[in-house]
Amino acid sequence: MPKQPEKTAKPKVRRWLKEILWMTAIVIAVSVAMDVWRSRTIPSDPVPAVPLQSTLGESIDLVDLSSEKPVLVYFWGSWCQVCRFVSPSINWLNNSHAVVSVAVSSGDDRRINGYMNHHGYRFPVINDNRGQLMQAWGITALPTVAIIKNGKVQTVTTGFSSPPGLWLRMAVNQ
Repeated sequence: MPKQPEKTAKPKVRRWLKEILWMTAIVIAVSVAMDVWRSRTIPSDPVPAVPLQSTLGESIDLVDLSSEKPVLVYFWGSWCQVCRFVSPSINWLNNSHAVVSVAVSSGDDRRINGYMNHHGYRFPVINDNRGQLMQAWGITALPTVAIIKNGKVQTVTTGFSSPPGLWLRMAVNQ
C-alpha cells in the first residue's frame, strides 16, 4: 500500500517541473523581447570618440578601452531601486572585466563618490547629472548595461541582470 502515494507523487513532481520550465521559458522570452524593444533606440554607430572624465578626475576613452577587450558600460542612478540589486553584480564583475559606469541624475561628483564609498563599489563612474550622455546613447530605462567592443555597441540589456548573466554576456563578446 505505501507504493500508491509514490506513484501519485511522481506525476505531480513532473507536472510541477513542466510548469516551472514553461514559466522560465516565458520569462526568458518576455525579457528578450523587452531588451529588443528597448534597444531599438540605441545607436548602432560607433561610440563617439569623446574623452570622458570620471568623478575621481580620471580620463576615460571608451573607444580606446574597448579596442583590446570588451567594456561593460553600466547606466544607473543612485535613486533607481532595481540598480540597487544590479550594482553589486557590476562591482563583482569589475574585478575581472573592464567596467565603466554612468550615474544618471544622481547629484554632484562628491555625492556620487560618497554613495560609491558607502556601498563599497569600486567601478569607475562618469557623472551624467543632466542625462545628456544617457540621451545621446538613446537609453530610455535604468539600469541599462551595454557591452562595447572595438568602439561599437555589441549588446544592450535593461533591468535586472544576475552576476552569471553579466559574466556570460562578457564571455560571449570576448
